[in-house]
Amino acid sequence: MKHITSRDNALFKHLKALTGSTHQQRKAGQCVLDGVHLAQAYVAALGQPVQCVLGERHYDHPEVRALRDRIDEAHVIVLADALFTQIAPVANGIDLLLVIDTPGGHLPQAVDTDCVILDGVQDAGNVGSILRSAAAAGIPHAFLTTGSASAWSIKTLRAGMGANFHLNIVEHCTLEMLGARLQVPLLATSSHADAAVFDTDLRTPVGWIVGNEGAGVSAGWMARVSRTVTIPQPGGLESLNVAAATAVCLFEAVRQRRT
Repeated sequence: MKHITSRDNALFKHLKALTGSTHQQRKAGQCVLDGVHLAQAYVAALGQPVQCVLGERHYDHPEVRALRDRIDEAHVIVLADALFTQIAPVANGIDLLLVIDTPGGHLPQAVDTDCVILDGVQDAGNVGSILRSAAAAGIPHAFLTTGSASAWSIKTLRAGMGANFHLNIVEHCTLEMLGARLQVPLLATSSHADAAVFDTDLRTPVGWIVGNEGAGVSAGWMARVSRTVTIPQPGGLESLNVAAATAVCLFEAVRQRRT
């Protein structure tokens, strides 16, 4: 077990770079999990992290101690409290981070199962929430186009609550890469559609294309859409948040398939 007290330590500098920049995370091929829940979810799903980073003050916290028991001691790093404060993504949390090698997704030769495609969804909270709904609904694949927020940023991971570890996530997808591989009908939501999602047959696999928060689905992807559906909104609001709309569609399919 390593105990770091100096801010000049090379490992601490690496940790500070990772927690401060998505670019640095991509460059290193690593990402950071913040807090006990995400750490527990990762260890349960994928095993040992590269590093488990603890603050001195929470070293013997009951939840931290339970997690430490599941991690090889050689992977554990204890930071002086003053140092952990400099890299903590949130204030007043439990001082625990995991550093992991960013899981690499794979692009199937044929996509013949349910999937979600995020087309330029820029808000990390929305991306994480969509991934969380997709995992909960049993969707195996999530494809993110260039321009979407990183699926492995600290904010996205926090919003996903461990969903990332149960999905095949492929980033930087393009229409040229993915379009020819899709063997399921592609659906999108639209306020101008004639059919409601609740009246649409979703009992067989489909792909859902989810557009940018402001601009919606890009023209190239919209040209590939087999059908648009609407979500009835009797309250009269103009639209739903993109993550909420996606959750409605995914779980309408779950409802239909249960019956």
